[in-house]
Amino acid sequence: MKQDIFQAIADPTRRAILTLIAVQALTPNAMAVKFDMSRQAVSKHIKVLHECGLIKSEPSGREIYYHFNANKLQEFDNWIAQLRKTAETQFNQLDTVLATIKKQQK
Repeated sequence: MKQDIFQAIADPTRRAILTLIAVQALTPNAMAVKFDMSRQAVSKHIKVLHECGLIKSEPSGREIYYHFNANKLQEFDNWIAQLRKTAETQFNQLDTVLATIKKQQK
């Protein structure tokens, strides 16, 4: 099942994991130590982040290291920028209407 990026980042632990692995790739065991939680609990968070594409896995011997996927975040950032542009356009149109109304009242 493909996870939604918004559901993935809604959880504070997953956001903390992203922040941590943005600095350095880590194994699930290393993450479990940093977060003082079981490897199984970390693995559930990793699964959600991996399924939505926010992290990538890289096998290295018997371990799997997880890396932050900046490309996926760029997609999210582009979407936010488009949303911001639409909102700014609407606010600018509202400013124009309000200015017109103000002039008509004088």
